[in-house]
Amino acid sequence: MCGNCNICKSADTVLEGFIGGLDVETSHHRVEGQKAKCGFGMQGVCCRLCSNGPCRITPKAPKGICGADADTIVARNFLRAVGAGSACYIHIVETTARNLKAIGETKGKIKSEATLNRLANMFEIKEEDIYEKAIKVADKIIADLYKPKFEKMELVCKLAYAPRVENWKKLGIMPGGAKSEVFDAMVKTSTNLSSDPLNMILNSLSLGISTGLYGLTLTNLLNDVMLGEPVIRQAKVGFKVVDENYINLMVTGHQHSVIAHLQDRLIEEEVTAKAKRAGAKGFRIVGCTCVGQDLQLRGEHYKEVFAGHAGNNFTSEALIATGGIDAIVSEFNCTLPGIEPIAEKFMVKQICLDDVAKKANAEYIEYTFKDRENISERIIEEALESYKNRRDKVQINIPKNHGHDDVLTGLSEESLKNFLGGTWKPLIDLIVSGKIKGIAGVVGCSNLTAKGHDIFTVELTKELIKRDILVLSAGCSSGGLENVGLMSPSSASLAGDSLKEVCLSLGIPPVLNFGPCLAIGRLEIVATELAKYLDIDIPKLPLVLSAPQWLEEQALADGVFGLALGLPLHLAIPPFITGSKVVTKLLTQDLEKLTGGKLILEDDVVKAADKLEQIILNKRRELGISYL
Repeated sequence: MCGNCNICKSADTVLEGFIGGLDVETSHHRVEGQKAKCGFGMQGVCCRLCSNGPCRITPKAPKGICGADADTIVARNFLRAVGAGSACYIHIVETTARNLKAIGETKGKIKSEATLNRLANMFEIKEEDIYEKAIKVADKIIADLYKPKFEKMELVCKLAYAPRVENWKKLGIMPGGAKSEVFDAMVKTSTNLSSDPLNMILNSLSLGISTGLYGLTLTNLLNDVMLGEPVIRQAKVGFKVVDENYINLMVTGHQHSVIAHLQDRLIEEEVTAKAKRAGAKGFRIVGCTCVGQDLQLRGEHYKEVFAGHAGNNFTSEALIATGGIDAIVSEFNCTLPGIEPIAEKFMVKQICLDDVAKKANAEYIEYTFKDRENISERIIEEALESYKNRRDKVQINIPKNHGHDDVLTGLSEESLKNFLGGTWKPLIDLIVSGKIKGIAGVVGCSNLTAKGHDIFTVELTKELIKRDILVLSAGCSSGGLENVGLMSPSSASLAGDSLKEVCLSLGIPPVLNFGPCLAIGRLEIVATELAKYLDIDIPKLPLVLSAPQWLEEQALADGVFGLALGLPLHLAIPPFITGSKVVTKLLTQDLEKLTGGKLILEDDVVKAADKLEQIILNKRRELGISYL
């Protein structure tokens, strides 16, 4: 590779320049070789479920050999993808709930009794002992996850806004046991079973509800109990967080509770002494992907060990290539296969703690709460050996001009409300007065195909804040937005006059960082509490969603949750449905009459902003607060 090589463009120009000069291949380099896309796959009209196929639907061949048409095939593919995405999030909340139960059983650290009490009250658990309370909260969640499909999950009614629950009951989409819902979605989408597109789209909404309320919302709250509640603060982001004087562990994944013991152990005097004997100042955790953003969210509690958040999934390859990373600890997805040859070249030890995230050249150490102490010791020893073996053999080149020092982080439904004085009234007053036109949740992944790495996300966000629309972000989108400065207070200068005035008076940026993709569940809580305060249903709020650069099946499960909540959802890239007029119409038009939500497909930044702004203006008019 060389500085003139053809690489994917990035909104993060410092990162783009760094990648352009690397002598290793990254995802950014491979985009060019994958530009020719399969038209059948893009439209969702390819079926490979049986040996008569793969069948591809065309005007001359409108049905597969079995007789399935484009509508059936597209709906089936969509439901199967949402089911797979839901499975990922249910895996996360299951792991998290089991860890909370184990903490209760062993009388371990509970860092937010307030959140534990909040959950216990929500679940109507009467228990004074905090450890028994933790066990009972975890048991309630696990029991719901394991219910059969024909038994409805009881916590849905306690977690969700009552008008939404009534809507879901009316539509017959209240989910049964979350794991069974995934299982039955796989059954339904198999050969020669369901051929009803409407039935399958409604089924995907059930999966979205269980994904959102359990995989997102509850995972956040359980993590708060075990790891501490988010605290608003300013933080450093980008590659500049990497200090070569330390032994640096890069973490990837989504399961923060899995590394909880390790992060506490790394700063103990005995462990720091080991690092010093090896020639380092100590150990540091460098955040990458969503688990890094989870750490960033709670960084106030981990100042001694957490170096900062370096970037989202498509910065991870370049981060390893700086030479400053000594070991990689992964426990879930967003851990790119492309890191494997780069880790080998830079002699970086890889360790996986969950076999769902096993990389080809990584050592697998099965995580169990019972063995957490031994696991932490093993990781520490492996990182020490890696540091000693590699530091005199690799070149370290960390671009210290990458990132920012003053990103506002630690936002949650509770910390934001506390910042506002313990009530949502100041935010609502700003919206009613027109100082803030509305709210946009710009959420989800980063990809390399919607204009380039984070480009659509960044350009759309700039368009929205220019129009006095406050942006809340969660997911890899946050990693991209913070690394280009949009989550630093100085970005207020890019906002419209009214929003700029609000930001300057409060000392905040016009883009608020809620952290990982899991925090989309926090945005749901914010929406619910705003709707409750106003005594209206969620679809009436001047609130829109955009996941402009969605990437994975998990993102589709997130998105369907938003649609079930009754929110308009914009995507820059269609989710492989355009080959079916029926499914496309269902999601972009008819769904609005069912849940209040609808899908907006728009690959032009300004047109997307126009559509989202118009929806906000329409919602304002319906509420009697027209924008002048």
